[in-house]
Amino acid sequence: MQHTVKAPIRFEGVGLHSGAPVTLTIQPASAEHGIWFRRIDLDGTDTMVPARWDAVKQSPLCTRLVNAAGVEVSTVEHVMAALIGCGVHNALIDVTGPEVPILDGSAVPFVRAILARGLRNQRVPVRAIEILEVVEVRRGDAWARLSPADTLRMDFHIEFSDAAIGRQDKSMTLSNGAFVRELSDSRTFCRQSDVDAMRAQGLALGGTLDNAVVVDGDMVLSPGGLRHRDEAVRHKMLDAMGDLALAGAPILGHYEGHRAGHAVTNDLLRALFAQPQAFRMVTCDGAQTARLPGVGVTHREIPAPV
Repeated sequence: MQHTVKAPIRFEGVGLHSGAPVTLTIQPASAEHGIWFRRIDLDGTDTMVPARWDAVKQSPLCTRLVNAAGVEVSTVEHVMAALIGCGVHNALIDVTGPEVPILDGSAVPFVRAILARGLRNQRVPVRAIEILEVVEVRRGDAWARLSPADTLRMDFHIEFSDAAIGRQDKSMTLSNGAFVRELSDSRTFCRQSDVDAMRAQGLALGGTLDNAVVVDGDMVLSPGGLRHRDEAVRHKMLDAMGDLALAGAPILGHYEGHRAGHAVTNDLLRALFAQPQAFRMVTCDGAQTARLPGVGVTHREIPAPV
């Protein structure tokens, strides 16, 4: 069945790139509503922004949504990953600025609060996107692919010159609570040289060593080091999870990403929906529902703080 949150959930923080204070509140929504953002700091315009693949205005640094009136909400990938990873299908997300708060740089603060508040069963069946044919996109050395599978599976590969990251590969099935257990606490990461370049462009103004993993060569500069030896590739999978959530329904398929970022995953969704023969919408039966992300997950599966 579809689910929404039982009651509003409020978060306060700063935008990663703007550095500006922002409040975000996840509100319950009716069945079939889907996920929408609402800019409650604006008047006199359309403040509703759909969490949908065709509302993405591509950016190399984050996932940015823009409606027909030009109203935007950016850096949505972590909260979107948390929602789908916890099995939330319907929500209205009120935000007081153009960027979602970065919190600790991962999805786990959202996950922790969602599971603490609990979900409401809406007694309407979940529909999912079943992948029927292989769809692939490429941008230079980066590529991403969707192929048939009976649940959401993910393979990811990254490679960086910095020895603190290097080459990392990870494969996993994302059914049930796997996202919460394995990926939700992995933080965004960057190289010190990237930080310097972004700040020179007026970006990453809200970034700190407490909400991002910053590396320089073979050194991890963030206090406490890594939460996982392969935290970087886990975070890339977290981002992909959030970007795939913009399909508007859970995906039953195998996602493979090679050096893929936000834009490549959005390219993949655009290619998928341009090929109607490559997918079909299915009303999930009991067996399919049991394999979806977030089904049966509890707060006990949240990684312990480090």
